[in-house]
Amino acid sequence: MHTVWKGAISFGLVHVPVKMFSATEDKDISLRMLHKTCGSPINYIRRCPNCDVETDWDDIVKGYEYDKGRFVLFEKEELEQLAGEKSRTIQILDFVALEEIDPIYFQKTYYLSPDQAGGNAYHLLLKAMSDSGRIGIAKVSIRSKSSLAAIRVIDNCLAMETIYYPDEIRSISQVPGLPEAVNVNEKELTMAKLLIEQLSTPFEPEKYSDDYRDNMIELINRKVAGEDIRVAPQQEQTNVIDLMAALQASLEAAKLPPKGAGLDTGAAAKPAATADGDIPQAGIADAAAESGGETALPKPRKPRSPAKSKAPKETVS
Repeated sequence: MHTVWKGAISFGLVHVPVKMFSATEDKDISLRMLHKTCGSPINYIRRCPNCDVETDWDDIVKGYEYDKGRFVLFEKEELEQLAGEKSRTIQILDFVALEEIDPIYFQKTYYLSPDQAGGNAYHLLLKAMSDSGRIGIAKVSIRSKSSLAAIRVIDNCLAMETIYYPDEIRSISQVPGLPEAVNVNEKELTMAKLLIEQLSTPFEPEKYSDDYRDNMIELINRKVAGEDIRVAPQQEQTNVIDLMAALQASLEAAKLPPKGAGLDTGAAAKPAATADGDIPQAGIADAAAESGGETALPKPRKPRSPAKSKAPKETVS
């Protein structure tokens, strides 16, 4: 398991170093968003609509919109200071009976294991809570979010369940269309209770399965076996694009004579072979640009004598 958090459980004067692991995993089948025309995956780009540029993570800050289009900004350090030192502590405030907590409060479950030399304190807390039948109500900060939590025993392990704050639970009165109190037929009520009794059984989670996921896996396998697939087209290599840009830059550079060389601009536009039969770099660029090929540029030779004018330097990015 991957450690998602490290800190300590604190109750009274007892300090128990622990590591946290996710107790559950999402097994939903993830489907990609594709372009229907060619089958390529769709990219989601962080882009500033005002500056019309893509934004790096280093250029992104968090902000709160207190009015339409008006924000207050927060630096990472400011948010970390709000959490303070307690961000690494699961501080138990009270011990209560588990049956007093409605399941609507529960969010996500984590396993806790002893960290460093905290094994004795860990087992002491586990044994004390197991014998008392109580669970601890604590405060904890995970990823800069403060949560209430319930610390309880599962088999031979301490577990933490994040739970909602009371003001995060919506009132039943907000639910529309709830039936008003009506008179219930006694015979129908008796039959309903009898049916519930007949369907009552001990909870065995292993007998339940995700039918949708099983059916989705079966459908995927059938499509793969029947080759009902779409292959995304290969993207052009960036070095080809860069090469064409370099060729174009070389061509443009060849049209302009070096400063002070005194060459005729008309002659420079159409390069000819040199005395020793070598073709200038601009000639290679012309040939590559006309053919659309990916001709590599040879390194320019050094001039044979200082008297000859130097050819313009070519930069290949």
